[in-house]
Amino acid sequence: MAGMSIGGLASGLDTAGIVDQLIAVESNQKSLLASRLSATQSQAGAYRAINTRFDALRSAAEAVTKAATWQLTKATSSASSVTAASVGGASSGSVTFTVDQVARAHSAVSATTWTATAGQTADDVDYGATSLQLEINGASSTIDLDRNGDGTATLAEAAAAINAAGLGVTATALKTSDTEYRMSLTSTATGAASAFTATGFTTATQGRNAQITVGDPATGYSISSPTNTFSGLIAGTTITVTKPEAGVTVDVAADPDAVAAKIESLVTAANGLLESIDSYTSATSTAAVLKGDSTLRRLATQTLDVLAYAIGGDGSAASVGLQLTKDGRYSFDKTAFTAKLEADPALVKRMFDGTAATAGDDGDLATTADNGTASVGIAAKLLSLATSATDSTMGSLIALAKGADARATSLQDSIDAWDLRLDMRRQTLTRQFTAMETALSSMQNQANWLSAALGSLPSSAKQS
Repeated sequence: MAGMSIGGLASGLDTAGIVDQLIAVESNQKSLLASRLSATQSQAGAYRAINTRFDALRSAAEAVTKAATWQLTKATSSASSVTAASVGGASSGSVTFTVDQVARAHSAVSATTWTATAGQTADDVDYGATSLQLEINGASSTIDLDRNGDGTATLAEAAAAINAAGLGVTATALKTSDTEYRMSLTSTATGAASAFTATGFTTATQGRNAQITVGDPATGYSISSPTNTFSGLIAGTTITVTKPEAGVTVDVAADPDAVAAKIESLVTAANGLLESIDSYTSATSTAAVLKGDSTLRRLATQTLDVLAYAIGGDGSAASVGLQLTKDGRYSFDKTAFTAKLEADPALVKRMFDGTAATAGDDGDLATTADNGTASVGIAAKLLSLATSATDSTMGSLIALAKGADARATSLQDSIDAWDLRLDMRRQTLTRQFTAMETALSSMQNQANWLSAALGSLPSSAKQS
């Protein structure tokens, strides 16, 4: 039978062990392929890890090249009860004002007091009506308080119905003593427009707008807001008040520290990339899976060249606090950067995101129709480099990773083919050894029969 083995019953040999050893010898090629597959998969992973670093550099460089980055401002308030926040592009300026009043939500309390007896709660006390008339901004609404349709409404049921009506008013059953309840209604919004009237309720607090007076209270002008936040007093800045306060000053000025933080992020991303490339290509590291990779070394050199050759009419990168260290890393001097930014913001911005005109096919800058632009700023160059490396279709790193993937697929196919080949070889060897054992067994049986036959002959026959 195919696949059947009788071991070394006839020959006394360990034929199964011999087959295993022969297969092990012939498996060397498969082992080499498996080793190459593991190395190739590691290379693909390394390319993708470096691609992630490049993408982080792209993101950081892109942030630096945005106009809003160079317009970052910081708002400060002279009073702890007033906060101010500005966004990129906010106008610089200062304003002094008095907080006359803060915004307040309208609220009302029931004229009726309900008495609870024998341990009753708001779930037991009858509200006394099954509907409530509510008027907000001239619009009247009737709320059905009987939620379960039994013809009555308890205090808790009435409050739940009001809350579920979605009219911008919340209700609460208040326990005012051990035996008494009242109902409270409160607008969900603040401002004068939050005022409402409800049948059987009296005003507890009148809804009102927040109000500030800019300048001297006697001669200034007033501004109101339905909330405690004022927008647009200084363009791009919101001011929030929490209590009446006199003589509050809000200043909005350029924020060099915030811009410096963007540059620091760019430097961190660049150094992270360079360190990653070094770790994967180091000639002395046993863990480096991309030793001698020319593409990665070229990309690392180009990243360093952005600073090494960032010298032009505006000066060197060192003038804005950027330099290369002796071990090939970016260093950032925040003090030098902020000083230069405060002294000449336009120049600093240009050194990071500047572009220059390039001649078209005619080679003539004077003819603008076919001219283009080239990145000359530090961040702009890094953005261009990182984008070309990480592009999903044409990026050099993506191409390398896809190439490694293709090689890995091919190697896996070869390994699978070897598995089939070795399985067939094992079957062939097993059949051959089984046939040998069968033949030996047959020969031994014949020899035994012949010996027995000779032994049965008479002595005279044996002598003759």
